[in-house]
Amino acid sequence: MKTIALRYSDNYAPEEGMLYHHKQIIEKYGYVWYGKFGNRISKEIIEEQMKSNDPKFLLIKSGTPERYWVHFNDFQQNEIPELDKIPEYYRKETDKVGCWFKITNFERAENDVMSRCFVLSSGDSLSLASKHSMNPYFKIEYRED
Repeated sequence: MKTIALRYSDNYAPEEGMLYHHKQIIEKYGYVWYGKFGNRISKEIIEEQMKSNDPKFLLIKSGTPERYWVHFNDFQQNEIPELDKIPEYYRKETDKVGCWFKITNFERAENDVMSRCFVLSSGDSLSLASKHSMNPYFKIEYRED
């Protein structure tokens, strides 16, 4: 499966963490808008994911072993989505978001997920590439076996 891997941190999130605040909105509304700060992700890359029966990407928490498969069913790049579907702690920062994903579920990834993902541009394992690169995201291939 080809997808993308995004990095994130809890540097700007309240004490409970990013995941907690996003899951609270999913529980209330069935989805949440997740903002990827900084540069946009190529629209073509995301549209390719949208063709899948189960569009998802890998979310990597910087500096920790936490990894999540993030299931989404829509995205936006030029518009700010409904504010009540965005965690309150970054509603005032929406102008810094390059891409929004409409998330329906966060699923804890298997422990060895990084060694099963390979960066398409280099062929390197994601575990190696993510240690030696400052890229905010990677286009990857996930190999289940």
